[in-house]
Amino acid sequence: MKVKLTKGELKRQRDALQRYLRFLPTLQLKKQQLQLEIQHQLFSLEEKRHLGEKKMNQLTNWAGLLSQSPVDLNKIISVEKVNTGTRNIAGVDIPIFLSLDFKSLEYDLFITPLWLDTAIVALKELITLGKEIGLIEQGVKILRGELRIATQRVNLFEKVKIPESEEAIRLIKIYIGDQMANAVGRSKIAKRKIEEVALEEALV
Repeated sequence: MKVKLTKGELKRQRDALQRYLRFLPTLQLKKQQLQLEIQHQLFSLEEKRHLGEKKMNQLTNWAGLLSQSPVDLNKIISVEKVNTGTRNIAGVDIPIFLSLDFKSLEYDLFITPLWLDTAIVALKELITLGKEIGLIEQGVKILRGELRIATQRVNLFEKVKIPESEEAIRLIKIYIGDQMANAVGRSKIAKRKIEEVALEEALV
C-alpha cells in the first residue's frame, strides 16, 4: 500500500477511518438481521413442506378414485391469480404469499361422485401450499444473495479498509514526527553555528 506521507493525506485517512467505523455497525446489524430472517424462513419452509407431504399422503387415498372419475380435474381446478405482497427485511424486499384465486368452473353434480367435492378442496389446498412454498423459497434466495453482499462488505471493512487506514495513519504520523524531530535538530545546529559565529566576531 503506497501512501502519501503528508498532513493532507493524514486528514484524508482519518476521515476515511471515521466513515468506515461509522458504517460498520450498520452493516453488521444488517448481516445479523438477514441471518435471523433466513433461519426464520427456513423453519417456516420446513413446516410448509412437512404439511405438504402430509396432504400429499392424504391425497394418495383419492388416487384410485380420481383416475376413475368421469371429470377432468385439470378443467375444474385452474389457478386464476396468485396474490402476493412484499415485506422489507433490513432494506430488502421479499415476496410474501397472500392467497390464491381459482377460476370458478362448473361441473355436473349429478354425474360426479359425492367424494369429488372433498377431493377438489384437498387438491386446491395442496396447490395453494405449493405456491406458498415457492414464494418462501424465492424469498430465501433473495435474502441469501443480500447476506452474501453484506458479508463481503463487512469483511472488506473489517479486514481491509479499516486496517489499511490505521496503518496509513501510523506511517504518516511516524514520518511527520521524524520530520519535525529533524527540523528541530537542524534548527539547533543552525542556532549553535550562529552563536559560534557571533562569539568569534565578538572576540576579534
